[in-house]
Amino acid sequence: MRPTPLQQEFILHFGEMGSRWGINRTVGQIYALLFLSEAPLNAETITKALNISRSNTSMGLKELQSWNLVRLKHIPDDRRDYFTTPEDLWEIVRTLIAERKKREIDPTLTKLRELEMTASGGDTYAEARISELRELIEMMTGFYDDMERLETVRLVKLLTLGSRISGLIEKAGGALPALAKGH
Repeated sequence: MRPTPLQQEFILHFGEMGSRWGINRTVGQIYALLFLSEAPLNAETITKALNISRSNTSMGLKELQSWNLVRLKHIPDDRRDYFTTPEDLWEIVRTLIAERKKREIDPTLTKLRELEMTASGGDTYAEARISELRELIEMMTGFYDDMERLETVRLVKLLTLGSRISGLIEKAGGALPALAKGH
């Protein structure tokens, strides 16, 4: 398999963006290739298409599997493992958000709670800032939990409302004092 010029440009960009998202370039490129592929690909095909080592391919696939971003597929009468990405873009986005929450937000929230419980009262400014941050993160994770429970159709509808929701909140602020204060 030889990527088309369009695919190649997308793959290279995804590799560059991967390093900004906390994954290495090769992992980003493997994901991009699988994302654009109509059919599942095996490790040998990925290795040749991206001109990378077999060990880089294996490590990249393992990392993508640990993130639940690629799926293992079996082809009848072929003993090799094949890999693909979910077809549903919303499933991919939900998976990415859930994994980032699990790996980054949850441990931070746990640490903030630990710090609050062990605070001695000697640094009231730092303690107040930690408490504020914990409250903000808890509010955001609560919002995430609410959004995660929504069916995709409803979530899309909510997202397309965008600024209209903000306008409604501003208008309701006069009628609902809690909204006017930003609570």
